[in-house]
Amino acid sequence: MSELILDGHKLNWHSDRVEAWLRGERIAPITIDCALTRRCSYRCVYCYGRLQSNDEKMMTRDVIFRFLDDAALIGVKAISFVGDGESSCSPHLYDAIARGKANGLDMALGTNGYLLKEEKLEEMLAGLSYLRFNISAGEPARYAQIMGSDEEAFHKVRAIIRKCVEIKKAGKLSVTLGLQMVLMPDFKDQILPLAWLAKELGADYLVIKHCSDNEAGALGVAYSEYDGLFPLLKQAEVMSDERTLIKVKWSKILSRGIRRYQQCFGPPFIIQLSGSGLVAPCGMLFNRKFRKYHIGNIVDTPFREIWKSERYWEVMGLIASPKFNIRNMCGTLCLQDRVNESLWDLKQGPAVLRKIPGPEPLHKNFI
Repeated sequence: MSELILDGHKLNWHSDRVEAWLRGERIAPITIDCALTRRCSYRCVYCYGRLQSNDEKMMTRDVIFRFLDDAALIGVKAISFVGDGESSCSPHLYDAIARGKANGLDMALGTNGYLLKEEKLEEMLAGLSYLRFNISAGEPARYAQIMGSDEEAFHKVRAIIRKCVEIKKAGKLSVTLGLQMVLMPDFKDQILPLAWLAKELGADYLVIKHCSDNEAGALGVAYSEYDGLFPLLKQAEVMSDERTLIKVKWSKILSRGIRRYQQCFGPPFIIQLSGSGLVAPCGMLFNRKFRKYHIGNIVDTPFREIWKSERYWEVMGLIASPKFNIRNMCGTLCLQDRVNESLWDLKQGPAVLRKIPGPEPLHKNFI
């Protein structure tokens, strides 16, 4: 796990694409984050997806396969099924992972784990670079409160995680198995129980991250209150051992939701698609009120055509221009945040993108 970057970015291992972008060339994304549906089996209290309502269309098997074929064809390197829906609600999840893997794409999945089928786990894990369980509590009652489920769900998911660890070990699979806690200040009582749970289950890592909020602060995240959690967070990190890494995303928690860059350059490198099929620069702009920034829908139009279109590059140019005020026109601490910081520094100069000595990081194509 020493080669696992959980608080940073991996642009340094993609200098060819960064240099092409700096020359003004139209580049394919390195990573695409997307969901296969907008449906979800949970109702997490911190869910950003409920703030992203848009016009949903059905992501059929044919649509998903066409998207994965197009992504590989244009030079995308990695697809993570992570987004505004729970992809295990789609009947096509397992076939989609296999199709992407067969196309030469690195594949990943973020899930609450509740609907994963035990008989499909071995096949699924063999096709993934990483599997991340979204779990924001380590005790059954609090799990039910925070994640909008019942206590039985906690026990079922814990058993699924344990089974995945067993399958990985028995098959000597390379997949990384992680847990992710989305931390709001009110969840502080679950930091240490979840750290203990990660170690008990034998997960490769637990990452504790901030909670993003939208431009209106609809979720009510009190970023200043994270300060009082530092002793607990540091205590959790020192619980790391040779089997399980426990890592806090300090860079974002310490930022208090404030960006130090003024323009958004990240989406050409890491774009997001809604589980409705909507193509937008990022998840912060999925809501129908942001139609001005919507590019197309892969249900209606092949992704390769959308990527080649003038509309795609018009929107990318718009959000990268001074006309788009990234500090008050979109949500906080987005997926592209660390990539944006690096690209902002490169644009401002005299920063340069240097290859970092030593071994390549795990999952380098998930930037």
